[in-house]
Amino acid sequence: MIKTKRAYDPVSADDGKRVLVDRLWPRGLKKEKAHIDEWLKDIAPSTDLRKWYSHDPAKWQEFKKRYRNELKERKNMLDELRAEARDRTITLVYSSREREINNAEALREFLSK
Repeated sequence: MIKTKRAYDPVSADDGKRVLVDRLWPRGLKKEKAHIDEWLKDIAPSTDLRKWYSHDPAKWQEFKKRYRNELKERKNMLDELRAEARDRTITLVYSSREREINNAEALREFLSK
């Protein structure tokens, strides 16, 4: 199972393995409080893509398309996440205020296909 959760939300026992999927560490969040098991900076959208998107809802579909193209170059990381998710819960952790349209949701969607 693959879930998503905002980094600032309370940690829960049912989160399973918590994987931060942002290129930057969440602002103002101490590492001890975040309980991140793994930080996959390289699976996050590129800096150029992140800046272009700028959490503009009108760009969401195009963002997902461009992000998928970037993810194709990270096949090994994706395969590892999919394999782990078969055995236990994986929670993709993100820092965006947008709960529905963020890179973790796009990644979860991509991994689920």
